[in-house]
Amino acid sequence: MLIILSLLLPLIAGFLLPLLPLKKARHRAVYIECAVLCTSLLVWIALLGREDAVVNLFSIGPGLTLALRLDGPACIFAGLISILWPLASLYAFEYMEHEERPTSFFAFYTMTYGITLAVATAANLFTLYVFYECLTLITLPLVIHKKDAKSIRAGRKYLYFSISGAAMAFIALVFTLHYGNGANFTLGGMLDAVKVTGHEGILQFVFLLAFIGFGTKAAVFPMFAWLPAASVAPTPVTALLHAVAVVNTGAYAVLRVIYYVFGAPFLSGTAVHVIALLLACFTVLFGSGMAVREKHFKRRLAWSTVSNLSYMLMGAALMTPGGMVGSLSHLVCHGIMKIILFYCAGAILVRTRHEYVQDLRGLSKEMPFTCATALLSAVAMVGIPPLCGFVSKWNLLTAAADTLSWTGTVGVVTILISAVLTAIYLFGAILPMYFSPANHAGTIQLNDPSWRMKLPLALLAALVVALGLFSEPLITFLRQIASGAIF
Repeated sequence: MLIILSLLLPLIAGFLLPLLPLKKARHRAVYIECAVLCTSLLVWIALLGREDAVVNLFSIGPGLTLALRLDGPACIFAGLISILWPLASLYAFEYMEHEERPTSFFAFYTMTYGITLAVATAANLFTLYVFYECLTLITLPLVIHKKDAKSIRAGRKYLYFSISGAAMAFIALVFTLHYGNGANFTLGGMLDAVKVTGHEGILQFVFLLAFIGFGTKAAVFPMFAWLPAASVAPTPVTALLHAVAVVNTGAYAVLRVIYYVFGAPFLSGTAVHVIALLLACFTVLFGSGMAVREKHFKRRLAWSTVSNLSYMLMGAALMTPGGMVGSLSHLVCHGIMKIILFYCAGAILVRTRHEYVQDLRGLSKEMPFTCATALLSAVAMVGIPPLCGFVSKWNLLTAAADTLSWTGTVGVVTILISAVLTAIYLFGAILPMYFSPANHAGTIQLNDPSWRMKLPLALLAALVVALGLFSEPLITFLRQIASGAIF
């Protein structure tokens, strides 16, 4: 019941928001933050007291049952969401003072929390697919929130790519229902060996469709173009899309498909295994290269997200327990690091109206707190110890090296090259804040934002440090998940 309540509370709270007489911003903020905090509290009570139980919601036919379960990967994703969402909402209150239609924004923003939790706790592929589609629909109004020409174009692109990806994922759903045993997610796969015999080739092709289809929300090549375009949305939305909900949902769904639907033993060593791994590696380098070229700060961060999401896909595509650990650890660490950078970009935009990298020079004197947290996150993103970015990249590197294969070597080289490119595109934007003369023409306010933005940034920065220094409990838990020692 706790799982169901944690999904329903933000959905109901967001739905009711436009109907309630909450015209003052502070009343609206209290209402939303209470709903989000209560949801996160319910999630953590469920996580701490979890049992190996499947909650069936309803069934519409054989194999088509909406069901929820808090297994290991669900705990990781749901736990990450429940920590970041209250901070995201608090940050958004100050940001949306400068935007129109805050009520509709917070209504969809809050409902998205419930849908993302449903994706995280999906017990089978049908449930995952249904809520994956719902996530597209509930986030589309956020992408087009400004309702100008750029936002409408970005929304169309987001919708076209998401629908195309979902169509490929639907094909995989149909085939796995036919060739599977009808069970919920099972580590090692849920395909029926008897039914599969003689049809291995077609199922491997179907896996590739699922990899690209679900990977669309993770911006895998060639389904990446929607993500940089979506950076026109308000910063709380882009942070939501690029660090927490949508993009991590894509990586999470791919990991489910590899390890819990088709199974690594069925895919390992096949041609589609190699194709998926190389596709992820190419996207890592492509995204990093585009980020180096990009002059718009938020779009540069968006291209960085394209690259880092494929770190997770590459780890999953190694199809080893170590690869799974690396993928899940980067899902957690990247979400925290990247949301800091987007929040810093949003704070700078609100205070100065500057959006381009060349306009950030000399900001550290006027916005010391914002620039310091951005620098900390950039150092972590590059993978410099002892911060959390080093932990996740080290897990990915060692997992790739442990395969003792040429594809693993490609993975190692990809991570090393991308780390250099990451240093170029992040330090190239942030170090001039400290070491270049100021360029503040057209600014509004030259100071750090209020506590509503600074508190989320401070807490997230502390997490970046804490996960770097004290990562062993998390990594141990991930290793137990990957080995099947815990459900």
